[in-house]
Amino acid sequence: MQKKLIALAVAGLASTAAFAQSNVTIYGVVDAGYLASSGDRGNAGGDANRNGINSGLLSGSRIGFRGEEGLGNGLKAVFTLEYGLDVDGNFGVGTSGTGSSGLTARQQFIGLSSATVGTVALGRQYAPAFYASGRNDPFMSSTGIGSLARLTSGAGNTISGTGVVSDNGGSRWDNAVTYTSPTWSGFSVRAAYSFGERNGGANGVSSGDNGKFGLGANYANGGLNLDVVFQHTKEAQLAAVAGNDNVTEWYVGGSYDFKVVKLFASYQDKDDKSETAANGDWSNKIWQVGATVPVFGNGKIHVGYTKLSWDQSSFDDTKAWNLMYSHALSKRTTLYTGYTRFDNGDRPAGIPATGHVRSGHNAFSNHGIGVAGEKNGTFAAGINHAF
Repeated sequence: MQKKLIALAVAGLASTAAFAQSNVTIYGVVDAGYLASSGDRGNAGGDANRNGINSGLLSGSRIGFRGEEGLGNGLKAVFTLEYGLDVDGNFGVGTSGTGSSGLTARQQFIGLSSATVGTVALGRQYAPAFYASGRNDPFMSSTGIGSLARLTSGAGNTISGTGVVSDNGGSRWDNAVTYTSPTWSGFSVRAAYSFGERNGGANGVSSGDNGKFGLGANYANGGLNLDVVFQHTKEAQLAAVAGNDNVTEWYVGGSYDFKVVKLFASYQDKDDKSETAANGDWSNKIWQVGATVPVFGNGKIHVGYTKLSWDQSSFDDTKAWNLMYSHALSKRTTLYTGYTRFDNGDRPAGIPATGHVRSGHNAFSNHGIGVAGEKNGTFAAGINHAF
């Protein structure tokens, strides 16, 4: 009788493991604050000013659902569904202030994960550069106070710390398969491929065009963090014109925490010949240096300087500097205030200020007030809560 009871107990445990329920976590960020932006309109005349309450100044507001189910032998099924929020207006989940009624996703994927082998996932996902950029930016890829993510996105780069898409830029890739390795003595890798999935059309492109490949390597040990990233777009097809060449990008970045100060630096290069002759060569280089200094126990001072240089000699550089103070009220709630200044180079004759996304390449600002050849600044102060 005792042996039968033991056998039934073992069978019950095995059945429980085989049919375990998914563990689902609801998570997100709620971020909002006051901003005031101003700049000279140059040849257009007068000044540009904008102020009010904005969502996602330090980091994008969002809500997400993350889950996993144990399948036995260390294997798990995993999924993530994450959507943007714009908490300062009457916008629904996933519309992110666009006013559209349709649901748009920051990321949504499903996959299999093993602690010893790694994770393979399918769906809309972040490219390897997204994680690298955030780790090596003292402003954590902020587009409301920082400048690095704003410049990389506006330049149409896929190596960016933001998912905001500018033509073929942005770090959120559709139709993607990714592999993320375990961490081996501080070293890990992430690879991604995004299928172009185009079927011809007016430009006569093939279904293989516009596919993206990315590979990133990270080393983190103690206070040291190092990242190297390579990303490549095959026969890039832009929203407005037919492309005619590949786009290749690479990145190297790092940070070191000395406890009394944490230093950051990054450099990236983009070889982009995908535009038509009329729109020019959009190859560029972007570098940043910065630091964070802990103060007052739970506070930090963030400083940074960023420069965007175009390979095409007729396009002038854009420079930006940033200063921010953040104060952690708890592990989840942070107050912040800061100022960003952009110094835009001149736009060459014949390139319009509006129209094609990248034709406004010299009009950088954090909130749409920048014009070529002029300076603009943004002050922001807000609160960020992660749940």
